[in-house]
Amino acid sequence: MTDPLERATSSAPPVLGEGCTQRYDPKALSPEDGTEFADAAELWWQLQQAHQPPTNSDKPK
Repeated sequence: MTDPLERATSSAPPVLGEGCTQRYDPKALSPEDGTEFADAAELWWQLQQAHQPPTNSDKPK
């Protein structure tokens, strides 16, 4: 074993696209890749609510 990289135990999942649009192939990802995020929808909702402009009913009278 002369190549030190030959011992590597991990590899990147397949990718789609090129350049700035390159991303991991979602169909190839699994929980073993660290892709499970059960609370993603809740986090997205909270972030969207934090960035909502106040409505007329929210303004002081």
